[in-house]
Amino acid sequence: MTITIEKFTVNTKGFNDIIDITNKINTFAMRQNAKNSNVCISVIGSTAAITTMEYEPGLIRDLPEILEKIAPVNKDYFHDNKWHDGNGYAHLRASLIGNSINLPVENNHLLLGKWQQVILLDFDNKPRTRQIIVQFIT
Repeated sequence: MTITIEKFTVNTKGFNDIIDITNKINTFAMRQNAKNSNVCISVIGSTAAITTMEYEPGLIRDLPEILEKIAPVNKDYFHDNKWHDGNGYAHLRASLIGNSINLPVENNHLLLGKWQQVILLDFDNKPRTRQIIVQFIT
């Protein structure tokens, strides 16, 4: 078994920014020659998340709308009372979705559905530079 790691950063706008990172991951898979393997993709930070979805304009609008119903921005959170940073909702949204996913790789490409992409979500209330860790297990 071999484990290799790739890292990259993404500048985000915050405020529910949704960024497709699929091509970057596939580029790493080809460079690593990760023919048949597993990849773990994670984001560093507690106000961002990684998941998959169809990256299209309707869902890019729908996802933040549903998350607003679950963890609204304009609510008092105990986190905000302690830290006074106004991003309690961002921590909750990131916790609900999760900071990493594991996906299979075959012939140096992620095994995804036709309409499925890997996305980074940044929920924080300011722009950020996010570090993404991509770990291949072959």
